[in-house]
Amino acid sequence: MSPDQSTVLVVDDEQDVADLYAMWLEDDYRVRSAYEGDAALDVLDESVDIVLLDRRMPGQSGDEVLEEIRDRELNCRVVMVTAVKPDFDILEMGFDDYLVKPVSKDDLHETVERMLTRVDYGEKLQEYFSLVSKKAVLEAEKDQQALEESEGYAELEADIEGLRSQVDDTRDELDDHEDFVGAFQDLT
Repeated sequence: MSPDQSTVLVVDDEQDVADLYAMWLEDDYRVRSAYEGDAALDVLDESVDIVLLDRRMPGQSGDEVLEEIRDRELNCRVVMVTAVKPDFDILEMGFDDYLVKPVSKDDLHETVERMLTRVDYGEKLQEYFSLVSKKAVLEAEKDQQALEESEGYAELEADIEGLRSQVDDTRDELDDHEDFVGAFQDLT
């Protein structure tokens, strides 16, 4: 999928932040903005490839918007871009990546590119990416003792290991795709 054909939906209740992200991305992608959850769901359709979603918003929260996106079974990647520090509650969430604000222009572009690469790959591989992303976020935010004491984190590690053999075959097929291999190595 070429970037200029890709649509990114930026959802943040801080209009200045949403507009800044949109400005950073508009030269490379079609960008839509929404400043609250209900408005995001109104403009969300099959043409949206990536949603950059704030968690804490008045009215419908980003968590609720994410749940609705997954309930609609839309084939888009969702990146939480939020000031909410991740906790073990993220284990139950269906996002593809998690960025903690403040976010730089380069980080935002790299994340969107990585998500576009994922759109082209199978469901199991996308699930694997999502789980590995959650693991990386928790490891960056939690100390080793908290991780070792978390039953949810242990289940996450087991799920990752269970999917690893299934996705290794797909990864081997894609070894000639440099962007994918680089992103995969970054995650593992």
